[in-house]
Amino acid sequence: MEPFVLNTVTTGATCIAGGTRPVPELLYIQSWKQMVQGLSAGFTGRHGGVSEVPYDSLNCAFHVGDDPEKVIRNRQLITEQLGFAAEAWTCGEQVHGNHVAVVKSADRGRGFKDRASAFQDTDGLLTDVPGILLTSFYADCVPLYFCDPVKRVIGLAHAGWKGTVAEIALKMVQTMQTEFGSRPSDLLAAIGPSIGPDSYEVDEHVMSRIRVLEHDCPGNDHWEGSVYFPLASGKTLLDLKQCNRHIMMKAGILPSHIECTTLCTSSRSDLFFSYRKEGGVTGRMASWIGLEER
Repeated sequence: MEPFVLNTVTTGATCIAGGTRPVPELLYIQSWKQMVQGLSAGFTGRHGGVSEVPYDSLNCAFHVGDDPEKVIRNRQLITEQLGFAAEAWTCGEQVHGNHVAVVKSADRGRGFKDRASAFQDTDGLLTDVPGILLTSFYADCVPLYFCDPVKRVIGLAHAGWKGTVAEIALKMVQTMQTEFGSRPSDLLAAIGPSIGPDSYEVDEHVMSRIRVLEHDCPGNDHWEGSVYFPLASGKTLLDLKQCNRHIMMKAGILPSHIECTTLCTSSRSDLFFSYRKEGGVTGRMASWIGLEER
């Protein structure tokens, strides 16, 4: 069953004042909503915002060249829909690395209104503070979600191919262990919408790093035909979702605790932005995870 479920609210819902406003497309990790009290987690679609072409319409990121005021408004629309304060939105400046930041109460809202205040050089975020909405940005890379329902710790990681081979998923779990005392066997994990193997062709430079990763994942050393698929051209089709799933298992997360989407950002351009498919000029979706304040 697909873990990311699209909301059914239509764009143009009536406001209390009698006008209309855009309603953002949101895909929720449905099973987590039911399993963990007060948890909200999911991924945005591309519709239901105020940005104009080529960022139409729910662009969530400043760095693509969109009008910053429209980006802020899109973020407000999302937080309103989720029931969080706008200032709960907290994010990092992603660099395709594996640095993980622990978000404290005083960090709430970093990156909401500008890039300068965001966590710099950061692709992973963790917190145990209710009322903070962790977010990160995508247009083909892999969103990774982490939840410790025992310690009530949550996290997000951004994994392109560089972050994947740098094993940011493993770094997230290790940080949860050292900072919060989490046990890997307790953790829930999810892998969100990203470019699928039918659309993600890579060269030997990337594959040389993937083979090292394959060798370092004990018990998972036969990836050809399931994680990567060589082509006659010399290029290779790569499944980044499955790469990250193997790293999560290496970190000690139980396979039965890992939800993995089938949604591809490239093939579903009706629903998502795709950097590769749209020639690099497009908007960004956001992943989110937060614990409601009691």
